[in-house]
This record gives sequence, C-alpha cells and structure tokens, in this order.
Amino acid sequence: MSSLSRSGLTLFTLLACLASQCAHAADEEVDAITPYRPSVSNAAQLPVAGQLELEMGINSSKTGPALRQSLPYLFKLAFSKEWGILLGGEAHIISDDGAGQRDRGFGDTTFTIKRAFVIDEATAFGLEFGNKFPTAKDALGSGKSDWTVNGIISQDMGKVHGDLNLNLTHLGFAEDATSHWQTGLSTSLSTEVTDKMGLTAEWAGWRRVGTKSQKQALIAFTYSPNKRLTLDAGMIKGLNTATLGRVWFAGVVVPVARLW
Repeated sequence: MSSLSRSGLTLFTLLACLASQCAHAADEEVDAITPYRPSVSNAAQLPVAGQLELEMGINSSKTGPALRQSLPYLFKLAFSKEWGILLGGEAHIISDDGAGQRDRGFGDTTFTIKRAFVIDEATAFGLEFGNKFPTAKDALGSGKSDWTVNGIISQDMGKVHGDLNLNLTHLGFAEDATSHWQTGLSTSLSTEVTDKMGLTAEWAGWRRVGTKSQKQALIAFTYSPNKRLTLDAGMIKGLNTATLGRVWFAGVVVPVARLW
C-alpha cells in the first residue's frame, strides 16, 4: 500500500470516529447534513444555512500501468435556502505513470457560487457558477483556469432521489485542433436499502470537439448511522477507451461547525 493510501485511510478513519463522537455530543447544535458525495452529480438543494459541512475521501485510479491516488475535499456553506458557496479540490495527489515518472503535491482548487430554486419538498432546481484555480503544479494539473456553469434538476420519486446535471465548461488549456468548450451530462439515482444504508448509481459523460467522448458508470453504498454522518464507498468504471479504467473510492460527510 502506498504512503497516500496509508495516510488517507488513517485520516479517513480518524475523521469518521471524531465525527461520530461529535455527532453524539452535539445533537442540538447541528442539523442534518446534505451530502453531494459520492456521485459526480450535485443535488440542487443547499445545506442548512449557517452550517459548514466537509466532504472528504480517498480515490485510487488505475489505467494500464499508470496509478493516481488523491485526497479530495469539499467545504459547503449556505447563507440561505437560495444561496451558498462550495470550496474544494484535492488535498494531496500521487501520480505514477508506470514508467518511472512520479509526481506528488496539492491539487487544483475550485470555488463555486450556488443558487437553489426550491419548488417543494420533492422538487428543486439549481445553478452553479464555478471556477477552477490552477493551484497544482503543471504535472498534476493543466496550469490554467477553467470556469463552469452547471444546471441541476433534483426530484424525489417515492423512495428514489434523482439528480440530473447539465454543464458547460470553458477550459483554459486545450490541445491543438481541439475545442476549449466541453459539455457534460450526468444522472444519479439513490435509494434507501435500510434505514441507515443506501445505494447510489450514476451515468456520466463529457464531450469536447476534437477529442473522444468520455463515459463512466458509478455505483456506491452509503452508511448513515445518524443524520450528521454519512460514509460511502464504491467504484467508477470507464465505459470507453477515452475514460479512466477504474476508480475505487471511499469518503465521509460531516458537519464542521454551526456558524450562525
């Protein structure tokens, strides 16, 4: 097991244990969390206003001899039911091309402003305006800023919750004879298996002129011992040659603090 795997699993375990203890000790200080993990698709709904939430995990992907491992994170804070912000990225990356080239370091950083349109308890729409800042070194990122507009439809259908995301991204860096514009579509369905366990399945795809389209499928299990803690684990599988072979992941969603 690599140093990132060991440190990531240790951090993940410590965070989960700490979150569980805090959740039991602060029942009246925080409200239910609103997980966006583990799917690519975000929900239209925002977290409870004033409650800072943290999503963190560990990813391990392998394509041929190349191996990439990372520690993704996302902070979420809503100012009201309609407006909120997201700050995320990868706290650490280890990239090994399988031919002797090995790079490690901090990843790029994304900042997103989110607007939610809550229709009723079952239906919501959302808009996200995000920018990726090139905080990673060139070997681990593109070295350029990207911006994205993402439209969201979230719908409860009995015991099944669905999120549909359609987005447009302008890439700061694009190879010769390829477009700077990329479109993305993802649809996620989640349901409760038991009172505490859930199942999530997702299809996602991206298209950019001059390159092969990317397609992937995700399946994950979630475990929520209480309303303030959710653990997840699963796999992403590329559906064509242009997409990463396979990604294994695990993560946790917890409230950090009630700011107001």
